[in-house]
Amino acid sequence: MLSPKQLSSIEANPYKADFPLLAKHPEIVFLDSAATSQRPAVVLDAERSFYENMNANPLRGLYRLSVEATASIEEARKHAAAFIGAVDEAGKPQGSEIVFTRNASESLNLVAHTLPQLVDLGPGDDVVISIMEHHSNIIPWQQVCKATGANLVYLRLDDSYTITPEEIEAKIGPSAKIVSVTHVSNVLGVENDVAAIANRAHQMGAVMVVDGAQSVPHIKVDVHDLGCDLLAFSAHKMGGPMGIGVLWGKASLLDALPPFLTGGEMIDTVTETSAVWAPVPHKFEAGTQDAAGSYAFDAALGYLTRQDMNVLEERERLLATYLTDQLDALDFVSIVGPRDGSRHIGAVSFNVQDVHPHDVASILDMGDVCIRAGHHCAQPLLTYLGEQSTCRASIAFYNDKSDIDALVEGLKNVWQVFHG
Repeated sequence: MLSPKQLSSIEANPYKADFPLLAKHPEIVFLDSAATSQRPAVVLDAERSFYENMNANPLRGLYRLSVEATASIEEARKHAAAFIGAVDEAGKPQGSEIVFTRNASESLNLVAHTLPQLVDLGPGDDVVISIMEHHSNIIPWQQVCKATGANLVYLRLDDSYTITPEEIEAKIGPSAKIVSVTHVSNVLGVENDVAAIANRAHQMGAVMVVDGAQSVPHIKVDVHDLGCDLLAFSAHKMGGPMGIGVLWGKASLLDALPPFLTGGEMIDTVTETSAVWAPVPHKFEAGTQDAAGSYAFDAALGYLTRQDMNVLEERERLLATYLTDQLDALDFVSIVGPRDGSRHIGAVSFNVQDVHPHDVASILDMGDVCIRAGHHCAQPLLTYLGEQSTCRASIAFYNDKSDIDALVEGLKNVWQVFHG
């Protein structure tokens, strides 16, 4: 249970005013940030400003507007690198290690289409993922294993929703060539011990890939502390625009990977019979990039940095604890995942007894409470847990105690509708 001081801290909300949709519509209780976050005004302003003040095709022109558009992308790379701790020994952000994609799904597909070629994946080799992966980190590897004859191996959870050290040691063996694991589950909200998984992967000579879509927006992430080789995440889950994703990779690994998409801007020279690729990161960015999107993403990174991620992380942990405690107090609600709120990062899944999650979400929506219902693009996990679908309430720092109280009152109304 939270202390009176902690409760007071989540009653106060200095953030909602920064988010136009929430400020203009105070009646809306938005608890679906794991799907996409709200955008602060600075992000909306930045995207418009790009088109009003520097709209030009980046990389292709020597005139001022094009040069400014190009520079804006490179600045965004540096800030994205700094945000995830991708810095050198002197603390300088390694912007060249940041590849812009459309989203985390495309980043993971890029890896799945290129890394197997580099490691010469074939029959008898293992690709290791976890049972809690989003479909974006399952389906690409399923396709890769079908094409190469490699084995797809799953790390599974124990009764406490943990991938144990014993499971890590048993499943990541000498045959492992690629390990790709989510940092935080989009269903359970639990954080995996990525550093331990990466350590074992490297001991076995495997490359470590991390899906950071649900961690980078909520906790302070440092790629060096994680020990990963590649990290994927999306802008739209952290206050940025839709359509911008990031793939971070160690420079030496990105240099060695073959290109994913081909065409304009990802080449250095082209002849009638061959081509030389452009340096990283441009090798992976064929065609015209979403320069306005990266400019707006840069504004989102700046906004989060000014707030201090450590402060935001603590606020979200208190909100998750309060949310879990309140749900646990309802005898007709069962939490799917740990009952300890401090273990939930961003998301808490649950079910209402004898009421389908779609009905729960629809009735809550009548009271302007927005949650997610379904399998959350994680069907293998739900099957493993013995569930077909769940409700999911996911919080961000712009939520407060009143949002959770509204959800609880809405759930009481759901129960009355079906059992009153």
